[in-house]
Amino acid sequence: MSDDLHPSANGLPVPLPPVHRRSMATQSWAGHPLWRPVRRLLKGRAPRSWEGAPNDRHFMLRRVGLMLLVILGAVIGTDYMVDIMPEHGRDWAERGLLVLFAILFGWVSAGFWTAVLGAWVMLRGHDRHSVTNVLHGAGAAMPIAPDARTAVIMPICNEDVATVFAGLRATYESLAATGSAERFDFYVLSDTNDPDARVAEQVAWTHLTEALAAAGDAARVHYRWRQHRTHRKAGNVADFCRRFGADYKYMIVLDADSVMSGECLVSLVRMMEAHPDTGIIQTAPRAAGHETTHARILQFCSRVYGPLFTTGLHYWQLGESHYWGHNAILRIEPFMAQCALPPLPGKTSLSGGVMSHDFVEAALMRRAGWKVWIAHDLEGSYEQVPPNLLAELGRDRRWAQGNLQNSRLTFEPGLHPVHRTVFVTGVLAYLSSPFWLAFLLLSTVLFATHSHVVPTYFTEPYQLFPSWPTANFKLMLTLFGLTAVLLLAPKVISLIAILSRGEGRRYGGAGKLLLSALLEFLHSVLLAPVRMLFHTQFVLAALAGIKLAWKSPPRHDAATGWGEAFRRHVVHTLLAVAWIVVIVISSTVFQWWLSPVLAGLLLAIPLSAWTSRAAPGRWLRRRGIFLIPEELSQPAVLAEADRYAAAFEVLPVFTEAVTDAAVHTAVLRSIPARPAAQGAKAVAQARLVERAAADGPGALSNADRLRLLGDAQALAALRARVLRAGAHPDWGVAAVAAQGAVSPAAQDAAQAEDSIASAH
Repeated sequence: MSDDLHPSANGLPVPLPPVHRRSMATQSWAGHPLWRPVRRLLKGRAPRSWEGAPNDRHFMLRRVGLMLLVILGAVIGTDYMVDIMPEHGRDWAERGLLVLFAILFGWVSAGFWTAVLGAWVMLRGHDRHSVTNVLHGAGAAMPIAPDARTAVIMPICNEDVATVFAGLRATYESLAATGSAERFDFYVLSDTNDPDARVAEQVAWTHLTEALAAAGDAARVHYRWRQHRTHRKAGNVADFCRRFGADYKYMIVLDADSVMSGECLVSLVRMMEAHPDTGIIQTAPRAAGHETTHARILQFCSRVYGPLFTTGLHYWQLGESHYWGHNAILRIEPFMAQCALPPLPGKTSLSGGVMSHDFVEAALMRRAGWKVWIAHDLEGSYEQVPPNLLAELGRDRRWAQGNLQNSRLTFEPGLHPVHRTVFVTGVLAYLSSPFWLAFLLLSTVLFATHSHVVPTYFTEPYQLFPSWPTANFKLMLTLFGLTAVLLLAPKVISLIAILSRGEGRRYGGAGKLLLSALLEFLHSVLLAPVRMLFHTQFVLAALAGIKLAWKSPPRHDAATGWGEAFRRHVVHTLLAVAWIVVIVISSTVFQWWLSPVLAGLLLAIPLSAWTSRAAPGRWLRRRGIFLIPEELSQPAVLAEADRYAAAFEVLPVFTEAVTDAAVHTAVLRSIPARPAAQGAKAVAQARLVERAAADGPGALSNADRLRLLGDAQALAALRARVLRAGAHPDWGVAAVAAQGAVSPAAQDAAQAEDSIASAH
């Protein structure tokens, strides 16, 4: 018998549908390249179903062209750098500096050309290879086939309940307005291990289904709490697939802060139906929802500059694109067959469960012959950004460790070259920080060394004329200008594209748009060295084997206290002071190009604290600074999500699941029906109930509380025991209040409680 039965008595909301189990078996990784010949003899060659696709040659032209442009830029920049150096790269220090410069200049060049290609597509107005082309014309109204059932899943773990269920309700109601809701089911998949947060989730789910029932539909939103939390989000998704994946053709994955319009959800299914060779379609979510200064700057940056880079990625990745793990649709059958992720072997911090599972799942899906696309121009997909710098850096630490971990899979047999490139660029996104730091420190040392060297005017015997030392300032300025162009041109191109299309008014007007862009540039320049040091720390910690504690980011406007800002950034300030002292002591001329780096480190503490506040962010918004179109004309689905989030009252806690009739009833409704406990299990259940009642809630561990919240019979028995005399005094005040409740609402809750207890 299944653990999750389908309760239907008394017309109550349905926590879970019947379970139809299917296998989702993992395949071991190939391991170290030196051992692969042996493994191939034993197991055969890994499949490469993407080979021989008819359009690969055309796609390759785009990719080779981009690669040549990046290499050409790196060669030209490095050649300039050789001519600028005093010894022209002849000593070991200068050679090390040149290696770092070549890597970093190539990295900057790759970003520049990706943006240029994105601008080319945007100026043309279309790309004939875009996966969204099917939505134009008759395809926009194409009905969804009856067998194209889609599960919309939201894996969560100790998340902000108001954000989760407000966004979910807004998304569901937007879908219902399209008339296609009967093809979709929603699942909240909880890995929450905080009992108070779990009670809040259970109550929120019950209230949501009751609200939908009042509108005529409550059976399509389900809630499941996973007792065994293995492999984080990837394990949660895989567990859903094993239990319920057989019932669906597609799966749309949401994050806890995701909001999607009904039209967007329906369009994703239509695109999958029109492209039967596609396994994943990733949307390009737009950032919205926070009001702190830091978040508003990130939202502005994402909205203004993000489309250019996403379109550029689409231009060269095409059917071998990124998958970011949320706001995307997946074809379930090949996902289950190909994308089960075994742990990486070993005992280091780069082993164990795959953290950045999304990149790996995309690579495995493509290896099996299924394409992965970015729907870069699809509207209606939204997410939130971190509300403050420290929250952003906490997210970056997880990404850094995940990308470093994925580097172990770069040479996994059978992967498409583009996905190998994705693994490499993911690593470089974080390795570039220690490279930049090493480059800056080495250049400081070299400058200080050469500033004290007495020039040699006669280098050859019997030389008649001296060799006067020269400083090639023209070449130095040329290289500096070229680097500035590569860094700033994408932003300038984005602004020009917005203004040329007459969309400046959507950002508060052309003047406010340009002012916001200038302030964003200054902000990014000051925070760049802070991010560089943190990312360097993350990389070194991962390589040193320091384990990462996984924690969900804040989903609300969380401010950073001055004390916390001081503790997290004081080292950066001291480093800047020491750096300045060393330069002043060791050099005859101050290295002026380091001024932005030193200024950012000196201002790290006030910047981190001040930009985390919502009040300055609201002040800027009232004056039209950092405005985005979603604020001037808020999409209906975001407006509804905000309205529902604002309507959330004080969230219940564990003790109220026992003492408060309404909360207790709501929690019972969220627990799937199970057979009555028997034998040793029944004895253990009775002992837990008696111990909880006699010793009070303070004697219960988190594991005890979670066990009670998942067992309707035990929870009902505990409430009945607490309402009788002899329970621990800590239950008393709430119990008396519950016994004395005589309002019609309380009476209804008590009657519902009795009916649920009998159903379970």
